[in-house]
Amino acid sequence: MSLVPDVPPGADQAVRELAHRWLPTAFWAFHEQNYRIYKGYAELQLGDAGAAGKLVHQVMNDLAISWHELMREEAPEATAWAVLRLAIAQRLKAEGRRPALPETAAFRRVVLEVFRDRFAVLESGLGLYAAIARLPERQYDVIVLQYVLGHTPRQVADIMGIALPTVRSHRKVARLKLANDLGVSFDADHDDKED
Repeated sequence: MSLVPDVPPGADQAVRELAHRWLPTAFWAFHEQNYRIYKGYAELQLGDAGAAGKLVHQVMNDLAISWHELMREEAPEATAWAVLRLAIAQRLKAEGRRPALPETAAFRRVVLEVFRDRFAVLESGLGLYAAIARLPERQYDVIVLQYVLGHTPRQVADIMGIALPTVRSHRKVARLKLANDLGVSFDADHDDKED
């Protein structure tokens, strides 16, 4: 059962107002700000826009159910991001598969447009796929959110509920690990110019 009311696009204004009064305005602001971001991230992992939409809808329902407890957390955005990641991991595990990120067109575009120049990646990009997949969770998220989904470091910090210097640190360490894994040089000064 969905506790966040689904409001059909053609619903009259009274129904829409009732649905929005059911939960605090802060929830709807969070939903508006993060739904598309969460869905984009989930789609990269699941490889299916429909499945990603359903998963994120369920995540938003779960967050709505525990909204007041979530707001008492020290870093609610970080907790919400963890709920999304856990839901994706559970779905992938239930389906017995790994994230679909390397097969997505968005990821291939990034390999061709961004990483090839910076890392001199092999034509296929397969080495980069494997190297990114081996990154620790937060470094992986920073790389995906910034380079694949195109968010600024400030936006990545807000999405993940972490400090901007932490995003920079994760990005720098991730890029160093990727460069080492791929056997190419790493330009630390270039990393500082990306903000």
